[in-house]
Amino acid sequence: MAFTGRDKTWLRGPRAVALVAAGAAVVLGLATGGTVTQAAPAKPKPTHTQIQLLAINDFHGNLAPNPATSSSGNVNGTPAGGAEYLATQLELLRDSADAQGQDTATVAAGDLIGASPLLSAAFHDEPTIEAMNEMGLDATSVGNHEFDEGYKELLRMQKGGCLDDGDGQNNQNSCPDPKAKFKGADFDYLSANVFYENTDKTLFAPYTIKKFHGGQKIAFIGMTLEDTPNIVTKSGVQGLAFKDEVETANALVPKLKQQGIETIVVLVHEGGLPSDPKAFNSCPGISGPITDIAKNLDPEIDVVISGHTHQSYNCSINDPAGKPRLVTSASSFGKVVTEVRLSIDLATNDVDRLNTLANNHIVTRDVPKDRHLTDLITKYQGYVAPIESKVIGHITTPSIVKTVDDSQESPLGNLIADAQLADPSTVTNGKTPVAAFMNPGGIRADLASNAGAVTFGQAFTVQPFNNYLVSMDMTGTQIKALLEQQFSGLNQASNKVLQVAGITYTYNPAAAPGAKVVAGSIKIAGQPLVDGTTYRISTNNFLSDGGDGFPAFTTATNKFFGGLDIDAFANYLAAHDPYTPGPTDRISIGS
Repeated sequence: MAFTGRDKTWLRGPRAVALVAAGAAVVLGLATGGTVTQAAPAKPKPTHTQIQLLAINDFHGNLAPNPATSSSGNVNGTPAGGAEYLATQLELLRDSADAQGQDTATVAAGDLIGASPLLSAAFHDEPTIEAMNEMGLDATSVGNHEFDEGYKELLRMQKGGCLDDGDGQNNQNSCPDPKAKFKGADFDYLSANVFYENTDKTLFAPYTIKKFHGGQKIAFIGMTLEDTPNIVTKSGVQGLAFKDEVETANALVPKLKQQGIETIVVLVHEGGLPSDPKAFNSCPGISGPITDIAKNLDPEIDVVISGHTHQSYNCSINDPAGKPRLVTSASSFGKVVTEVRLSIDLATNDVDRLNTLANNHIVTRDVPKDRHLTDLITKYQGYVAPIESKVIGHITTPSIVKTVDDSQESPLGNLIADAQLADPSTVTNGKTPVAAFMNPGGIRADLASNAGAVTFGQAFTVQPFNNYLVSMDMTGTQIKALLEQQFSGLNQASNKVLQVAGITYTYNPAAAPGAKVVAGSIKIAGQPLVDGTTYRISTNNFLSDGGDGFPAFTTATNKFFGGLDIDAFANYLAAHDPYTPGPTDRISIGS
């Protein structure tokens, strides 16, 4: 039966009936494609019951539809996503199961919030939590981006309450309607492998058990990316310990079995990379961490629902006993919904895997908009309009791109690094930074304009993390080590070339890791770098904590926290109005 998140009851309500009436003509129009190949064809059995699972991941606060011309707004050319359409498609899928007498649970695999568009981020992602409540989400694992504002803020997302953030200070405003307090998530945040340091207490419940009409019980284990401390701000996870996903999940299996649970689903915020990203309903040549996780999770675990890599796949990967097991992921930004039909043996309550299938459905926009979500989006669009539409400067080109040249330097990367270097908030005791470093992964989009005019909303789309800038002292030797870490250690397999200001250098891609930067090529403020000299540099707090595989930043001294990176970006554009992008000539390739 259709499940509504508002009253937590199983029913076929008036809203569901209305949606069926409005959408009956398009139920069969859901874009699906073929199911994943199983070891044997699925055959309905009278001794089995089916339960529908609907899953999403990596929504990242994308409430409004993204442009269909962008990669974030389509799947293989089909316009997709938008909370209004996602809500309708979820309800239609539930009603299709209800028509067959099947119950439904709706779950997610993390990163529902964080790195969000301004419509959600300006209100600390409260609108997205409200949207998920409206959509009837039952449970989600905690992703790495759920920690973007720190774990205490994440606890508020679950429990509710308002922040005293100065009613719009720093372009954010918790509880913008003074008459309506934020109530928190109706769904369960789950994280079995995140503990308070030196304790056996988890930050959130490790699992939840859902009971269905036929007496069946399903345990959902939530699992957070183990590598989270390396890719989020250190202060946001300080005091927490992140443990191995496989070991943690496997240790819970006996405890669940003792409670009579025979059906176990893992919601894990880690993923894979198919060789053909367009094959959204299969998984040719899949690689990445999820493959090892799937191969090592206890055979008693029946389904693995994953995320993090923003890919869409529908796989059958053998468990340690050599039996096929479903592993799925639903792209990102609400563009895809995974539907799993669990076939459960009524005699044993075990999942019959050979009769359990999954489909990845594109969230097409050829259905009626959910009016509850339309109302929510309209409300917050009104609140965000004054922040979003403010013109902060002009550029002399239609856009400034984050696309890199052969040396991995980009025009937009240079602009952001220049803004960091020029920001006065990082100057302390008369010490002004002489170089700045920006992580390329923190540049989320090209800087667009409206006939040359740049708004705060467009700038925020480029830098949506609200990171703080940090100035610090580093010696020439430490800076050399930092530059080598772009090509070694955690970044050896996939290089991360920092965007820079105030510094130039040459590197040799053919050289051995640890010796790629050409000796004597590094210059700061036009002068050769000296090993024993101390330089004042600037970066964001994510890199300052050693994020993205740059531990050299953690060896810096005399750290001083300045303002927000988005404010530095906006102020720089205002001070250089109009801005003309310069050449990408700070990093070069040589031998």
